[in-house]
Amino acid sequence: MATLSAEIREEIISCIPSLRAFAASLVGVGDRADDLVQEALMKAWANISRFQAGTNMKAWLFIILRNTFYSECRKRKREVQDVDGQYSSTLAEHPGQIGHLDFEDFRDALDKLPADQREALILICASGFSYEEAAEICECAVGTMKSRVNRARNRLSEILSVDSAEEFGPDQSVRAAVTASPGGMEKISAMD
Repeated sequence: MATLSAEIREEIISCIPSLRAFAASLVGVGDRADDLVQEALMKAWANISRFQAGTNMKAWLFIILRNTFYSECRKRKREVQDVDGQYSSTLAEHPGQIGHLDFEDFRDALDKLPADQREALILICASGFSYEEAAEICECAVGTMKSRVNRARNRLSEILSVDSAEEFGPDQSVRAAVTASPGGMEKISAMD
């Protein structure tokens, strides 16, 4: 850390009342203004080696204070005020391992399909080919391709014991646990 000459130190101290007035014009009178001035002075102190002697110290300090203010404004835009914790109590995330396990189950079920059905399902559902394109790739009729995809979907539903799309994702107890509604714990207890 550079040592300050008495002259520079006095120049910085003489600028504090003007800095406080400028900070008050930006954020209002009070602790926030004082905090802004303190932050600006700390940054100036840390970067005093970058100040060019003979230039305008007051202007340099005002630039630092102004930049500090705008940096805090940008940061505040990204933050959510949640003093009482109400917002954070509504946030929930499904456990990652459930999705991983579901995917592993799906891969195992896919491996159990006959090769022609697995191929048809992958071409249509995963690769995005039309039935016509997939039929051309597999050198079969379009109706045959549609039939293979339909049989593959039905067989996957049987293997995975899935009756509807609502059954994908977390099970009932996980849904109840991550639901932010009151009574979520009662739902879990009722299911046990």
